Amino acid sequence: MNTSLKSLLVMALLSGAGSAMAASSVDLTVKGLITPSACEPTLSSGGAYDIGKISAKDLNADKSTALPEHTLQLTVTCDAATLMAIEPQDNRAGSSFESDPATFGLGLINSSEKLGSFAMNLSSMLADGQEVGPIVSKDAGLTWSRSMYLTNAGITSVANTTTIAPIPVQSLTSNLTLSPIIAPTTGLTLTNEVAIDGSVTLTVKYL
Repeated sequence: MNTSLKSLLVMALLSGAGSAMAASSVDLTVKGLITPSACEPTLSSGGAYDIGKISAKDLNADKSTALPEHTLQLTVTCDAATLMAIEPQDNRAGSSFESDPATFGLGLINSSEKLGSFAMNLSSMLADGQEVGPIVSKDAGLTWSRSMYLTNAGITSVANTTTIAPIPVQSLTSNLTLSPIIAPTTGLTLTNEVAIDGSVTLTVKYL
């Protein structure tokens, strides 16, 4: 083997070894921001809607039964004007009778029968005394659209009447209307008392 060919082989081996070494490592980055402002959400009535007792005989057998709506007052108070959003988490995930991501579960019967679901919509919103409207993002704030419903699949912020982008707020008030339904009773075991057991956690997310 001549000297030139040997040199080419050595260079090729060194080049391959360098590529293999580079592929054996990867960089990890941790990034974020710490905001000096904090926001506190509160709900009227302690965030509770007690529907009371309902007779199984008053429920529809072959279609869902709409229960009375109920409106709570949602307030978010921040230390200063802050870009923020509300993220709902269904604490009864997997129990919603409807497949719509804007509905939340009312619990299970016998670990498998979905009792029903409820939706939550926002209205009469005021941010620092000015009329605003709810907007939702399903991609962590990259894009926004107008929607009055809180959704499992996204976060909800507020925008003024001319743009569809979050605006900073210090004081936000809104009606939060709950709309529960019970699934058709033909698929439910109602021989004993069954608890209506919806639970959602609303968390402030800083944008």
